[in-house]
Amino acid sequence: MIDSVLGPIEWVVAWLMVAFHRVFTAIGLPEASGFTWAMSIVGLTIVIRIVLIPLFVKQIHASRRMQLIQPEMQKIQKKYKGKTDPDSRQAMTQETMGLYKRTGTNPFSSCLPILLQSPIFFALFRVLNSLPAIASGKKPPIGPMTAVLSTQAYTSTIFGAPLSAAFVHATDINTKVVTIVMIALMSASQFTSQRQLMMKNMPANAMDNPFGKQQKVLLYLMPLFFAFSGIQFPIGVLLYWLTTNVWSMGQQFYTIRRMPAPGSPAEKALEARRLKSGKEHKKFTIPGLSHDSEPDEIQDSAITDTKPKSGQRQQPKRKKRGKPPAQGDGNRP
Repeated sequence: MIDSVLGPIEWVVAWLMVAFHRVFTAIGLPEASGFTWAMSIVGLTIVIRIVLIPLFVKQIHASRRMQLIQPEMQKIQKKYKGKTDPDSRQAMTQETMGLYKRTGTNPFSSCLPILLQSPIFFALFRVLNSLPAIASGKKPPIGPMTAVLSTQAYTSTIFGAPLSAAFVHATDINTKVVTIVMIALMSASQFTSQRQLMMKNMPANAMDNPFGKQQKVLLYLMPLFFAFSGIQFPIGVLLYWLTTNVWSMGQQFYTIRRMPAPGSPAEKALEARRLKSGKEHKKFTIPGLSHDSEPDEIQDSAITDTKPKSGQRQQPKRKKRGKPPAQGDGNRP
C-alpha cells in the first residue's frame, strides 16, 4: 500500500533531483560534489513550494476567515456553555458547521500545505535511503536515478558529512556537527516564523481563543519536534526541511505585510502606509457577517429568556381609566 502511494512520488522526486543535477553540472559544478547534489535538493524544494502556492493562498484566506468568525464562534460557545447533554452537543456542532458553511470557512484549509508536503518528505527520505541499494545493483533505479548517479549522490559529502547519513547512525564527528547545526537552524527559522505570526498577524483578542492557544503551543512545540525527530533523518532530508522553513518564513513575511489578518497590528500598519500614500484601505470582510462587534462585547440574545418561569403567576398590568364625567349640581336647566 505504501509503495503504491509513494512510488509515483519517489519517481517525481528522483526526476527533479536528477534534472537539477544536470542543470548545475552543465554550468560547471562537479558531478560528484555534495554541494551539487545539495543544490539539487534545494531546487526540488523550491519547485514543490511554487506548486503549493495556490494552496498557500487558500490557507491565508482560511486563516483570515477564521479570525473574522471568532466573535460568532464565541456566541455559540457561550450559548452552550455548561451544557453537556448529547442534544446540546449535537446542536452546538450543527450551529458551528452551519457557521462554517454560511461564511465559506474551512478550518482544515490551513493544514493542506503541510499535509501535501508529507508524502514528498517521506518520498525523499526513501529515495536517499535507497541510494546504496541502487548503487550496488540490489534495487532497480528510481526513474532517472541510475546506479552511476546513485553512487555519486551516496558518496557525496557536504562539509565532510554524507547527504544520506543520519545522526543516530553516524560514527564520524562531521555528520553529527552538521546535523546539529541544521536542526538548530530549522528550529530557529520555525520559531521566528511562528513568533512573527503571533506578534504581527493576530489581533489582541485572538490570543485567548482556541486558535491563539494553538499558535502558542506550536511556538514551543515545533522546535522540540525538530530536535527529537531530526536526528533520525538523513542530512538531505534535513536540507529539504530547512529550505522549506526558510521559504515559509519569507513567504509569511510577504503575506503579513500585504495580506494581514483583520484587526492585527500588521493590518493597522498596512492601513497607515496606504493612507500615507493616499490609497484607500479596504478591509477583508465576509458577506453576510457582522464585523462591528468585538468578541467580548457580543451578547447572545438566545440566552436571555423573557418569558415568565413556570409556576409563577404573571401579574396583570393596571389599565389607565379615563376621568369620570363631571357631575352636575342636580338643578335642571
